[in-house]
Amino acid sequence: MKLNLPKLALSIAFCFLFAFAGGTFTPQPGSEWYYQVLNKPSWNPPDWLFPPAWTLFFLLMGIALYLVVMQWNTNKQVKGALIVFGTQLFLNLGWSALFFGLHSPLFALVDIAMLWLAIVLTIVKFREISPLAGNLLVPYLLWVSFASFLNFTIWRMN
Repeated sequence: MKLNLPKLALSIAFCFLFAFAGGTFTPQPGSEWYYQVLNKPSWNPPDWLFPPAWTLFFLLMGIALYLVVMQWNTNKQVKGALIVFGTQLFLNLGWSALFFGLHSPLFALVDIAMLWLAIVLTIVKFREISPLAGNLLVPYLLWVSFASFLNFTIWRMN
């Protein structure tokens, strides 16, 4: 497959649009609810870790998306895979809105459980089209697995 830089850039930019949208819900330093009201476990990651981690995950999502989109003309499974991929992007955005925007660890927990399932299904569908595309989403799944347990713990603590 020949590298198509405009399509790669567009795929990455599309994913980062969701990253930016989710980031609008992220609390500012000193935010009362997140920093002063919410009880968090001692093993909660430091704030500085989230931007580089999510930048990497959205970059990998964009590359995976590109690898699948490039198979549009040759693989009938692409459309279904893209629907599932889009679903997980919206669930990802929804988690930020529910957790940070609505201050609801419970609703965010329900969302992240659906997100986790959608990521697993996306990996399965992407691997059928491009094994590399599916594998690029594994770090994201691992992070969301950890985040799910963290979300559950925060919900229980509050």
